[in-house]
Amino acid sequence: MAGERADIEMTPDEVDAFLRAGRTASFVTLGPDGFPDPVGMWFVVIDGDVWMRTYAKSQKVINLQRDPRAAMLIETGDTYAELRGVQLTGTVEVSDDIERICEVFAGLMVKYEGMDPAHVPAVIEGYRPRAPKQRALRLVVERATSWDHAKQQAVRGP
Repeated sequence: MAGERADIEMTPDEVDAFLRAGRTASFVTLGPDGFPDPVGMWFVVIDGDVWMRTYAKSQKVINLQRDPRAAMLIETGDTYAELRGVQLTGTVEVSDDIERICEVFAGLMVKYEGMDPAHVPAVIEGYRPRAPKQRALRLVVERATSWDHAKQQAVRGP
């Protein structure tokens, strides 16, 4: 079984490319009752780190202030042979740094809204007055698990 797991694991470069192309992640914090509290989140990779943005008063931030442990799942595929995914587990650093919040916002706009990177400075200046009500979330990864079932098909053959 361990050999099969190794057969479908993504390389670090594949994980990076998958995360950069990934869309909505399932992001899980621990709620006040201790149960998982999953939400869909947009995310962006900046300098090798996974970043998200949310409101300072959101339940996610409240949960993370109480317990910084979190997990994130990004997956694709409609059939078993197409399944690909990355699960990241670790702790989250909540940042109120305005420049970081603006940088994450701009990264999200480029990735998800197709904003021309040349417009980033102007968009950041327009966004800056709203940034104090936001927080940037950095997932500090302690464990990463990945899979690409197409690799299993390649090893076994049709």
